[in-house]
Formats: sequence, C-alpha cells, structure tokens
Amino acid sequence: MINKFYKTIHNKYSRFFEFIFFLRYLFGLFIAAFVLFLLIPNFFNFEQRVEVFKEHLVKNYSFKILRYEKIEFNSFPLPHIEIKNVLINPISSSTELNVKKLKIYPKFLNIYNFKNFQSKKIVLKQSDILLEILNFKLFVKKLINQKNNLYFDDLNIKITDGFKSLISLENIKLTNSGFRENLIEGNIFDKKFIAKINKDSNNINFKIPKSGLNLDIDLDTKNNNNFINGIFRSKILNTNLKFNFSYNQTSLKIYNSFFRNKNISFKNESLITFKPFLDSRLKFDIEEINVEIFKQLELDKLLTFKNILKQINIKNEINFKSKKFSRSFIDKLDLKFDLAYGRLNYTKNLFLSDSIFQCKGSVNLLEEFPLLFFDCSIFSESKKDFLKIFNINNKKDNKTFTLNATGNLGILNKKINFKNISMDENYKASSEDLNYFKSKFENILFNDNFVRIFNFKKIKEFILEIS
Repeated sequence: MINKFYKTIHNKYSRFFEFIFFLRYLFGLFIAAFVLFLLIPNFFNFEQRVEVFKEHLVKNYSFKILRYEKIEFNSFPLPHIEIKNVLINPISSSTELNVKKLKIYPKFLNIYNFKNFQSKKIVLKQSDILLEILNFKLFVKKLINQKNNLYFDDLNIKITDGFKSLISLENIKLTNSGFRENLIEGNIFDKKFIAKINKDSNNINFKIPKSGLNLDIDLDTKNNNNFINGIFRSKILNTNLKFNFSYNQTSLKIYNSFFRNKNISFKNESLITFKPFLDSRLKFDIEEINVEIFKQLELDKLLTFKNILKQINIKNEINFKSKKFSRSFIDKLDLKFDLAYGRLNYTKNLFLSDSIFQCKGSVNLLEEFPLLFFDCSIFSESKKDFLKIFNINNKKDNKTFTLNATGNLGILNKKINFKNISMDENYKASSEDLNYFKSKFENILFNDNFVRIFNFKKIKEFILEIS
C-alpha cells in the first residue's frame, strides 16, 4: 500500500520535485555570487579612489579630510570603507576633528560604481575635538541639522575659553537619525549624562540620572552670533534654579534669577567679566533662610585653596528682609564685601528690632593664620529692648544704648584681641577690662569655631557673664 502511494506521487509530481531540487542549486549559486560580490572589493586599491570619498564628505557632510593614514574596504558585518587616523576640518569652522576610524557605508550599488558615489551613513569612532565655548553651539547645531545620516561613537569634546579649559565631555554617542535621533549620551565629571536637543537646536534637556540633576536650556536663536542668550532651568533633588543669561567671550550676565530649596531662597543678579581680567559683581536678595546651614561651613578647608583665592576678584552684595509674621531672628541685613588678591573688605548693617549692629573691616585670607580686623558698633533706642532680644530681663534701664568695639580676631586659632571698647559716653574699657572681655569671649563664644560665634545661646551667656 505504501509502495503504491510513493509510486503515485513519483509519477504525478516528479517534475515539481525536480524543480524544487534545482532551486537549491540556484539558491547556492546566488549565495556564492553575493559573497563574492562583497569579498572582491577587498582586493581593490581604494587609495586610488580616495578623492571620490573626500569629495563625497565635503559635498554631503561638510567634512574636509586634511590627512589620513590608511584606507581599506571591509565586507563584514556590513560593507564599508574604513579610513584610519583621519584629521578632519568641519568646513566654515577653524576647529579640527581627530578620528581614529571613519567608516563610510556605501549604498549597495555604489560598492562598485564610484562615478556617482552615495552613502547610507558615516560612523566616526574614537574622535577628539577642542572647541571654544561659542563654537560649541555652532558645532552641535551643525551636526543636528545635518541632512545625511551620521553617528559619533566615542566622541571626546574639550570646551575652552581662550587658553582656559572649562569642561570635558567624554565617550559621547550621538546620531541624527533613527529612534535615538538627537539623543546624546556620554560622561561628564566621571558620571553618565543624557542630553536631548530639538531639531531647531534652541532647546537642550540635560540629565545626570544618578545624581538627580535635570537641566533645561532654552536658547534665543534670533540674536546675533556674538552672544548666547537664553533661559536656564535646573532641578537637583529638591533644589530649583531658574535664570536668564547672556554670554559672550568677555562676560556672562545673569538676571531674573531665582533659587529655592528647603534651607534658602533668593533672587540674584550677576555680571561676571572674563576679559581683560576676571571680575564679578553679584547681588543676592535673600527671601528665606535657615541659619542652621552656616554650621556646615568649614572655613579651615576653604582657606586651603589659597591659589584659587588669589585669582578671585568679586564684589558681593547680600540683602535680607524678614517677612511679616516670620520667626526670623534678624529683621534686616545689608552686607557688602569685595575680594581681590586674597584680601576681603566688608561692611555690614544688621537690624534686630530697634537695634542696629554695624561692622566694617578686612582680612587677608592668604595669610597662614588670617586676622579679621573689625570696627563694630551697636545702637539701640532702649537697652531694655536690646537685652530682651536675648531673653534677658532688665526692667530698670530703659535708656538708649551705644557700644563700640575695635580689634582683630584669629579665624583659625580661636583668639581675639580688643583694641578699644566703649559704652555710651561714660565708659571706656581699661587694659584689665579688655583682657577680661578677651578671656570670656574666647571661653564662651569662641570655644568651637568662627561660625559658632553667632550662636544665640552663646551670645546670651556672654552678655550675662560680663554684665
């Protein structure tokens, strides 16, 4: 029965099976021909065709090859021309791009036809470029707006301002096509970042996932090329910052700035000049502040950066006015200080109820043991009200109160020297009194560090001790 079945199939469908078996040879020939089609170009001398590829890169990518080391064809994993150790000049730019491997993926028919050479995409592997900060925007915009497909794999960018290195972006992956279009990934400060740029290159979203950093920059592309203008927004964990900025090679202006986190909120206006020398003018209007944050300030560590302090030239203005129904100890603060070549000069007006604290002085931060020179005064319409600020009762004395003190204070060695102390018109401290005040000040107020001097409980204890 089975034999009869096979005979029937063989007699009726023999031609069909013969055709199927013939196709396997035809398919094998096709595979062999395709493999040969891909392998034969490996024996071509592509050095003779290098001008074709140079012209193609200039015409389609605005990349001018200045020099290269070697050019060859690779069949797998996809057919491509590989140019090694290439120096490229992006046309209309003075920058140079060093590329270890430049891969050109030709269209299928252009593997043999070089008269009208076309490519599907190019890949630049292990590239390095040095960019001025103003050229960085133009460079990225040019890549984003590139009509032909390109992909940067492991791009390193060093951004400079003149001869000063500002920042380095490393191991960047960037493509202008596909589902990862205009998505930039890389490392900054040894942390992975992700950036998304829109097609108009006027919005940049920047994230460092593991640090909780999220930045958003809107650029004003209508202004002239000498300035970079825009709006900056950032969120770092529970801290929010927003400001407008205007930047060129000589200055950075920050305005409409607002900063807020759980400890402090303030508005800020700044003008930072880079040339001919570094100069900063900063103004802060503090709206809310938690004074406990000053306990975390470590002056001894800050003063170790003397080389940096030498180069800073800033003028700061800090203003604070307590809101109504606020629990703030301070009603109003006006503080101005400027720092140049390590010397800091300051003036301070502090308002507590009807009392005014005024101080001025200077300190050389470059000294091994910096001395803070001070000339301070306290004036109050009522001594009773002044002492009441520190929860000290004085029912008898309700006269005006004036106190003046001059001297110097060792920031790091916890020492103070009073030169003069006077109160009202009828008291001037003797040398014995000055030594007594010095002893009590160091034992009560200055028994920890400079920042802890301004502790409310310590001030109260000091007043009670010397009263």
